[in-house]
Amino acid sequence: MDRPLIRIGTRGSDLALWQANHVKRQLENLGCKVELKIIQTQGDRIQDLSFDKLEGKGFFTKEIEAELLNGNVDLAVHSHKDLETTPPLGLIIAAVSEREDPSELLLIRSEAHDPSLPFELAKGAIIGTSSARRQSLLRSLRSDLRIEELRGNVPTRIQKLREGRYDAILLAKAGVARLGLDTSDVNCLTLDPTAFIPAPAQGVLGLQVRENDITTYTWVRKLNNPAVEHQILVEREVLKHMEGGCQLPLGVFNDGKVVHVAYGRSKNDPSKRFTFPLENDQDTVQRIIETIKNL
Repeated sequence: MDRPLIRIGTRGSDLALWQANHVKRQLENLGCKVELKIIQTQGDRIQDLSFDKLEGKGFFTKEIEAELLNGNVDLAVHSHKDLETTPPLGLIIAAVSEREDPSELLLIRSEAHDPSLPFELAKGAIIGTSSARRQSLLRSLRSDLRIEELRGNVPTRIQKLREGRYDAILLAKAGVARLGLDTSDVNCLTLDPTAFIPAPAQGVLGLQVRENDITTYTWVRKLNNPAVEHQILVEREVLKHMEGGCQLPLGVFNDGKVVHVAYGRSKNDPSKRFTFPLENDQDTVQRIIETIKNL
């Protein structure tokens, strides 16, 4: 089979470029030629508004998907948790990556560090996050904390913490790990994903191609991780049934035996948490949806 040229569309942030280059190296190891094309998204352009004030969904994906549909790129590498559960007509996920640790990482300035309290955060500390899910979970676990909006790429968010604009911030551990960032100057706490429940498919990359591009699909499919694909199926199906995007206050984590769920009506409402034994995938999804809708 001829080795094709595959053009990857990616955002220009440090993390997005790490992810795109990671996939680029894997495809090159298979013998493919690979080029990167940087595409700016709505989420990149607008940094002064919280996500709930931005129009529509797909803040970090829509423009890349448009370039893919237009034939200007052949493959889009996304953080899977950013993807809509119903893809644009003509696009499919050809492969999912290995899963980095899906846990949340809490970074705390020394002035606000108190090991005697939950999350080791001093009473009334200011914590930065723009995630509706994280805000809702925090309100259920530490109602005394002051939550402030936090935007920017991962290094920018950490720099804002260092500058003292927040006492603590919440980040996906996967992003910090992939970038190999030095956080030794602040206190780092990895939160148990069965308690502080991550976004569906957190820590996983979604590799998206045109449905009719059989050549690219065939090569990209070689990178698929079947175990991870099965693990996140339940997580993503719950999100799909809730008709939500990445800003729905919903956490779902399938640990292989139990599905852990957190749901809040809004970012300003405390989350309720549940656990469901993992049996038949679709039956488990249905029980979760019924439970949430009966709240």
